[in-house]
Amino acid sequence: MLGRIIKVSISSILLSLLLVTTAQADDLMDLIAKHQQNNLQQVAYIPQETYPDNFKQNLEEADDIEVLFQDDPLLLMLQSLDSAVSDEDIEVFKFTYQNNSKISTPRLSSLAAIVVDAENNNVLYQKNSDRTLPIASISKLMSAMVVLDSNPDMNQILTISNDDIDRLKGSSSRLSVGTKMTRQDMLHVGLMSSENRAIHAMARAYPGGMTAFLAAMNKKAADLGMTNTVFYDPTGLDPRNQSTAQDLVRMVKAAYEYPLIREYSTSNDGAVKTSKGKIEKYHNSNRLIRTGDWDIKLQKTGYIREAGRCMVVYANIKNKPLIIVLMNAPSTTMRVNDANSMRSWVMSNEKLLQEM
Repeated sequence: MLGRIIKVSISSILLSLLLVTTAQADDLMDLIAKHQQNNLQQVAYIPQETYPDNFKQNLEEADDIEVLFQDDPLLLMLQSLDSAVSDEDIEVFKFTYQNNSKISTPRLSSLAAIVVDAENNNVLYQKNSDRTLPIASISKLMSAMVVLDSNPDMNQILTISNDDIDRLKGSSSRLSVGTKMTRQDMLHVGLMSSENRAIHAMARAYPGGMTAFLAAMNKKAADLGMTNTVFYDPTGLDPRNQSTAQDLVRMVKAAYEYPLIREYSTSNDGAVKTSKGKIEKYHNSNRLIRTGDWDIKLQKTGYIREAGRCMVVYANIKNKPLIIVLMNAPSTTMRVNDANSMRSWVMSNEKLLQEM
């Protein structure tokens, strides 16, 4: 059976950095630096396809080429840059490998992960799923449920104030102080674009104020059986907001029951007129939504330094409703690659699909 490898020179990779985002470039430079410690002038990587584990045994390759497999961090970055590398710098050649019907379990870059059948709660995959970790803006799903549970007037106008400025992390926001929005619009940009000031303003306007809101968040978590979860703020900027992948599955299932959370978390566009008179356009923070390749019913991403890159997704895969939780991935690209790896693994594992 024939496959292909693309050999890419280190110099051409470095040149391709001019065509990618700063975040991708930083990630790739770090990874290339580690590989260059071995004085390699080229790396070989396998684009797109996933091959059986034992094919390396049958690969005839030059000694000065490093072969990267589908779980290698540098490979994952290179795959995302495939279109950025000039064809003139690529040499394509063929290799053979023994066909193997075994479907290997994906090895993810995320520190913790879980995949669960949303209909019967069967766990299809897990990695450190009981480890308690910071969850960053995944917290906003709980905040959204608490807001909606109070049955508020969604058309009520709320105002962004100085109290909504992030003084813990110093993160920026396009919602300037004095911006007036309906609670519904705040929920929209809070879930779609992870707008911290919008979520904080809704929590501040909760009956009993912020103290009552946080108490409601923790009570809701306890009621859902999230025994290893705690919340200290509504946005997720506080690294003490922590949970496990197992607990987050419970939260995602509960959030799925709220039509507005499903709608707003998967929305792709929005606009807000700020107090400065500027129209700010918002888009979804999740690349999987923006590309449109998935059938996603609910999602949330999150990031702070302590939490790494996190994601929860409720999606239909092969007409099966699955919940995927990824925690503490090293980069946005690796987080997306982990999600795509899990989907590919599920879709290619016919026995697994039959048992679901």
